[in-house]
Amino acid sequence: MSHRQFPTADSEPERHTDDAQHDGVYEGSHNETVEPVEQFFEPRSGQRRGRRPSKARQRRRRRRTIVMLVVILGFIGVVVAVSLMLRDLLGLDDIADYPGPGAGSVVFTVPEGAGPLAIGNGLESVDIVASGSEFVSALQQVADGREVQPGEYELSYQMSSEGAALALLDVEANKVLYAAVAQGLRQGETLDILADSTAIERAEFDELAADPTQFGLPEDARSLEGYLAPGEYRFDVDATATEMIQTMVDGAFALLEDAGVTDPEEQFRILTIGSIIEAEAGEADYAAVSGAIENRLGENNTETNGLIQSDATVTYGLDRRSFDFTEEERADESNPYNTFANPGLPVGPIGSPGAEAIDAAVNPADVPFYYWVTVDLDTGETKFSETLAEHAVYVAEYQAWCADNPGRCS
Repeated sequence: MSHRQFPTADSEPERHTDDAQHDGVYEGSHNETVEPVEQFFEPRSGQRRGRRPSKARQRRRRRRTIVMLVVILGFIGVVVAVSLMLRDLLGLDDIADYPGPGAGSVVFTVPEGAGPLAIGNGLESVDIVASGSEFVSALQQVADGREVQPGEYELSYQMSSEGAALALLDVEANKVLYAAVAQGLRQGETLDILADSTAIERAEFDELAADPTQFGLPEDARSLEGYLAPGEYRFDVDATATEMIQTMVDGAFALLEDAGVTDPEEQFRILTIGSIIEAEAGEADYAAVSGAIENRLGENNTETNGLIQSDATVTYGLDRRSFDFTEEERADESNPYNTFANPGLPVGPIGSPGAEAIDAAVNPADVPFYYWVTVDLDTGETKFSETLAEHAVYVAEYQAWCADNPGRCS
């Protein structure tokens, strides 16, 4: 390898392109090693050229970055979890009040003697207001000396506390008359409920019931019996006795139409059969009892010769609630509801059937039976038979149950 001597101050430097330059090392006159030239000169771009980091160093840096990200994300997750837990513990997520005005319809009962806190808790429990305590505060602000009176009130779900308070204080605008009429009740029992629920005299209902045709009933209808549909009713406080009865009669017609029965005579027949089914059987046996009744009404019935023989119809005609009657009463043809003495259906319904009994009357089961008897009044177990001899065995079973349960069958 060739060497060069450093020039004197007044001499021209010599230009060399030998291999020594390419090695980047110069040897001085005193054999001292000279650093590579590239370390003493700036690159032409003006930027200092740095050493490229090794691949191992790059990997270490990436690992440190990933670890830092994991730590940061974990910390954020812990903070979020703790904040959510604290919100739950402190109830910060609970809705203090609904914006109102609410939706839907619900009847809310204010019991006798209930105070604001009890009312507020009751409202909150059925989601009429978001917070019982917020309701109490709102009530205090708008009451102006008034108190919430006991009774039935028609309100909405998710009302504002102030809106609910004003609604409960405005008795005339929001209070309703509530009447609950169970399935199978007789006309007199239903009218008692209406009178008790509305403070209208029972005599006024009786007077209206004496002319059932004014409510759209057929001429064959002797009374409103069967046409006072069971259900829960919420009458306006200003509703009249006539309006209440018409509402219930309209409900019965709606049940019949829903079952596909539109002819007035057929409606009367279905209500009559449905009322017997309702009185004689549990819901699980409705269709089977309906089928047995149709078998008895059939032209080819030689088993009972057209007699339905329903205890419930006999006692209805006797105006008492019982399945027990004398042999003399059983043979009394003057009782138009006595289906032991008179063939075919009784002269009309013996109660108010519900939708299920009406549906069974319209769609009787195809069964071979003519007889049925409920052998256990607690469980409603009913046994069916095709012959009188088999039926007699089940009747004895029923009588044994009555003997073991005094007073239940009278």
